[in-house]
Amino acid sequence: MALFSPAAHAQTNYDENKVPNYELPELLRSEAGKVVTTTTEWEKQRRPELLELFREQVYGRFPQGELNFQTEVVDEAAALDGKAIRKQVKLHFSRKGQQHEVSLLVYLPAAAEKPVPVFVGLNFYGNHTIHADPNILISESWVPNNNRFCISNNQADEVSRGVRAWRWPVERLLARGYGLATIYCGEIDPDFDDDFQNGIHGLFEATKEEKATWSTLSAWAWGLSRAMDYLQQDDQVESERVAVIGHSRLGKAALWAGATDERFAMVISNDSGCGGAALSRRRFGETLSDINGNFPHWFCENFKQYNGQEDKQPIDQHQLLALMAPRALYVASAQQDEWADPKGEYLSLYHAAAVYRLYDPDVELPATPPQVNTPVHQVPLAYHIRTGTHDIVRYDWERYMDFADRVFE
Repeated sequence: MALFSPAAHAQTNYDENKVPNYELPELLRSEAGKVVTTTTEWEKQRRPELLELFREQVYGRFPQGELNFQTEVVDEAAALDGKAIRKQVKLHFSRKGQQHEVSLLVYLPAAAEKPVPVFVGLNFYGNHTIHADPNILISESWVPNNNRFCISNNQADEVSRGVRAWRWPVERLLARGYGLATIYCGEIDPDFDDDFQNGIHGLFEATKEEKATWSTLSAWAWGLSRAMDYLQQDDQVESERVAVIGHSRLGKAALWAGATDERFAMVISNDSGCGGAALSRRRFGETLSDINGNFPHWFCENFKQYNGQEDKQPIDQHQLLALMAPRALYVASAQQDEWADPKGEYLSLYHAAAVYRLYDPDVELPATPPQVNTPVHQVPLAYHIRTGTHDIVRYDWERYMDFADRVFE
């Protein structure tokens, strides 16, 4: 997790009284200085401007080279004591004689009589870690070592099966009528600084010398869109009701996927913090210097020029959240996760609501964050902060499903 103890960062600010004065870049004013007042102006002018700024300055550009992409269902069977239909899909990529493969795991409610909405998100240690189902394929890709999960030598095996099941309440999702789709993020691109040579990056000519080369976060977002490509083909999935979800660094990827791919009907950020939902200019908790120093591969090289100079960025994260409009957007935080700046995550959503009001003047959020464990669900926007630490737990999922019930009704 992108979570560090305060003792490891003596200069980290966790005091609201020490948040510097800042001025957010304008959301509804074009680069030419024109005030945006209509949805057409937003969609045709301002939104493309902001999307380009985030590509150039933060996440990097997706490659445009030719790529052969095919899907193959390698496993389709009844699962989980008859509650589910399990599908395992190989996503095959090839380019210029090189090949790469990613595994997509899908669970759908067996009792469904029609296509169902689906939550899709990345996982940290392999598809087999999200549930004890003995038939989930074990990833052969590089995996982070973790003593707690009995992962060593950067290789997953049977011992780590189901070790992250608490984060993925599969049976509960199925019972409430939702499907789940997930990919191990490391199969798309391994989570270490390899100069963008491994994973899907290996099929393209990418280097950090290109200051806006697509980053690891960008590759993960791209992979989520390829999962969406498959979900659109599956006649048991209601592809117009797919929610992309992510926790922590994978929450950052989910937000970028939602910004770049408007097929996702709902976007969910769980504790995504710096470089995700939180406002960078607040410099509360994790800062740009922290995140770029610890994880130099997550963002493109251009992002590093703003280390310690957040006010010089031409954008901030409220503008990223606004790129989801008018689709449903849920931002969530945890009370003890100060490193991710819960208040900064909420304020980012609050300021992004200005774009949503172009579509619906009645969209409004409170100016101050809600109390702990008191969700604000005002379709198409939602937020909660729960008790606890940096994690995604049953409470979070129940709130996401509650909101999805309303959004997809």
